[in-house]
Amino acid sequence: MQKRWTLKKTDEKVIQNLHAQLKIHPVLCRLLAQRGVENFEDARKFFRTSSDQLHDPFLMKDMQKAVNRILDAIANEEKILIYGDYDVDGTTAVAVVFTFFKNLYPQIEYYIPHRFTEGYGLSQKGIVYAVENNFKLIITLDCGIKSTALIAQAHSKGIDTIVCDHHLPGSEIPQALAILNPKQADCHYPYKELCGCGIGYKLITAFAIQNNISTEIADQHLDLVATAIAADIVPVTGENRTLAVLGLAKVNRNPSIPVQALKMISEINKTFTITDLVFIIAPRVNAAGRMDDGRKAVDLFVETDLQKAMALAQLLQVDNNDRKDLDKPTTLEALDLMSQNTELTHLRSTVVYQPHWHKGVVGIVASRLIEHHYRPTIVLTCSNGKLTGSARSIKGFNLFEGLNECAEYLENYGGHYFAAGLTLDESQFLPFAKKFDEVVRSRVAEELFEPEIEIDAELKLSEITPGFLNILNQFAPHGPENMKPVFISRKVSDYKGYSSIVKDKHLRLVISQGQSKAINGIGFNMADKAAMIKSGNSFDILYHIEENNWNGTTSIQLKVIDIR
Repeated sequence: MQKRWTLKKTDEKVIQNLHAQLKIHPVLCRLLAQRGVENFEDARKFFRTSSDQLHDPFLMKDMQKAVNRILDAIANEEKILIYGDYDVDGTTAVAVVFTFFKNLYPQIEYYIPHRFTEGYGLSQKGIVYAVENNFKLIITLDCGIKSTALIAQAHSKGIDTIVCDHHLPGSEIPQALAILNPKQADCHYPYKELCGCGIGYKLITAFAIQNNISTEIADQHLDLVATAIAADIVPVTGENRTLAVLGLAKVNRNPSIPVQALKMISEINKTFTITDLVFIIAPRVNAAGRMDDGRKAVDLFVETDLQKAMALAQLLQVDNNDRKDLDKPTTLEALDLMSQNTELTHLRSTVVYQPHWHKGVVGIVASRLIEHHYRPTIVLTCSNGKLTGSARSIKGFNLFEGLNECAEYLENYGGHYFAAGLTLDESQFLPFAKKFDEVVRSRVAEELFEPEIEIDAELKLSEITPGFLNILNQFAPHGPENMKPVFISRKVSDYKGYSSIVKDKHLRLVISQGQSKAINGIGFNMADKAAMIKSGNSFDILYHIEENNWNGTTSIQLKVIDIR
């Protein structure tokens, strides 16, 4: 699939100002400017992350109400139910809040809705469970901001609710006792992009501060907070970046028992990055809710015995293997379905449905389909007599807003810019698919249907030095709004014909630029570019810069993204 190359525009005056103050390579100053760093003090905070940069949790609207209500529940010996979603953000959030309060107060339980029988968020079954078991306080995590009717029902049964959610509020706000959500219009908390687990962490931190409990107790859960930040694809900026840095330090130096277990079953013995949390830890955690019951993930996260944690982690490993066995054939079937229906090729969206597809993998399949057909994609299956599924988007199309325009056909929906979930009656499938395509066409410019690679800066190969890479590494951890920098080098060429194909599909590059020293690179699944490289002509190349560790030797390597 051909991709557009776009060089990011950056304020040159800011770059010059940073260069004058920092005395580092101008390209590094360009990267800082792109990330909102404008002066020496901004740069100091960016490179020297510390817990001092975390905001006062009581700046969040309703935080004092929430802490006071929990104190009242403890004083009155009321039962408290910690309720969260079945994904990584929800399960880590439940574990963080439950573990903290369980050490202080025994009458507390956790509840994770079942994906297949209850669906996302606060459920009718969950409210019934709370009523029947005499809970007087529900704390929702990573959900609840849209559960107006269910929270009203709980209130009518004498149950108060504290909502901890980071999703965008709708036009109607639940009548909860307290709502912790920085995205509320009247919440003046300085940072708006916390994940659900991040908000749970702020809640226990506030409780600790008010009750003279060492905040180190709350910080014991920072490895789970970092895992949630990585998995939920929230911006790695501001407070999220601080929490991710602190959490990764814990992952690598003194991880909690559950994270130790997950690292051990992955059999990867190295310093973990945020990318490892996304691709090694998160899939195993998500697999519990996708294939069976998300409660298994929380059972692991609250375990304090390593041997028991290993057994629980192994269950998640089995679920993840089962997930892999399902998502690949489902993707192939969906692609085949699209190739057979020529009408789908003329659309600007993909909406596909098969009743037998596994509900736990439709989100993954939607992402896979976008790799083949770059357009907003919805994959649906049948569950409890309704069509239900997941949506994934492309740059330039806000899924949540797009589904909002199709609300007349939907029974339920929610999500973010790039990912969402939805439920509808089967009779509405065709009119919904037609309307969704119309919305996509009206909102997305034609050029945006070609994938874009954003380039941070142009670099000469001779400028890639160990000192340059040492500072570049300090831009991590990476994620939305602080992605791993993409560089372009122009008119490079194969060095003495040393470039080669590896395992019939990968490209092992040895390239130079003018009289520069040769540098190595690897292009995964780029064997089709070999003829271009071997032609003797020069070419342009996009890449990340990374360290390659092999047989005890560390060298600089380019991870190639695209060539033309």
